[in-house]
Amino acid sequence: MENSIALVTGAAGGIGSAVARALAERGAVVAAVDRDAEPLDDVVGKLTAEGLGATAFPTDVTRSDLVERTVAEVEERLGPVEYLVNAAGVLRLGEAIGLTDEDWNATFAVNTTGVFHVSRAVVRHMRARGRGSVVTVASNAAGTPRTEMAAYAASKAAATMFTQSLGLEVARYGIRCNVVAPGSTDTPMLSGMWADDSGRARTIEGRPESFKVGIPLAKIARPSDIADAVVFLLSDRASHITLHSLTVDGGAALGR
Repeated sequence: MENSIALVTGAAGGIGSAVARALAERGAVVAAVDRDAEPLDDVVGKLTAEGLGATAFPTDVTRSDLVERTVAEVEERLGPVEYLVNAAGVLRLGEAIGLTDEDWNATFAVNTTGVFHVSRAVVRHMRARGRGSVVTVASNAAGTPRTEMAAYAASKAAATMFTQSLGLEVARYGIRCNVVAPGSTDTPMLSGMWADDSGRARTIEGRPESFKVGIPLAKIARPSDIADAVVFLLSDRASHITLHSLTVDGGAALGR
């Protein structure tokens, strides 16, 4: 990946920042995208302080005009984007019939429409060059129902199918599109779901009252575990893999 350009959305988040680091450590120049400029600058600052290649591009993926402008700027300033990682995501918890319109719309705006906006803008350039690799970070909830996560699960299922359908259309141009589906990962998004200090243990053990099994490997994923899966699918080591969804959840979805 030496000197290749990788665009990562959600780069200020737990998984996104781990992906940005993993790619930069492998020699890629990372275009780090996030709507939260201050934490994004912090992530990029740490990478550049270590001599790694990264540039911050504060952008709201829910706005197609800003996305198109940002992708054009990345291509002009850094070069052709070889790798795209859609890692931006939000979570709104609540029973399905209790979700507000704003909860639903905000979830889909980032988790699904954001994937559409960024993928469309980047893959247009990839198609013209006849090469590229895309990974969307979805969730094991895209294929396993979760209580109080209807909007999140539905948005991730939609993003998964969009990415795979896109991959089918652009395969003839040498572009691969895959999905990584994490389970519980040690990020602020996960800890924000915990009501007290027992949250970690209950996540590992499972919650029968919520129809949720535990994690067979008996540990919560590190962001780097997800990043490793993303980098593999992006890389030439996965050169004959496309339209695939790789679940990285310690067995929590029982292989679904």
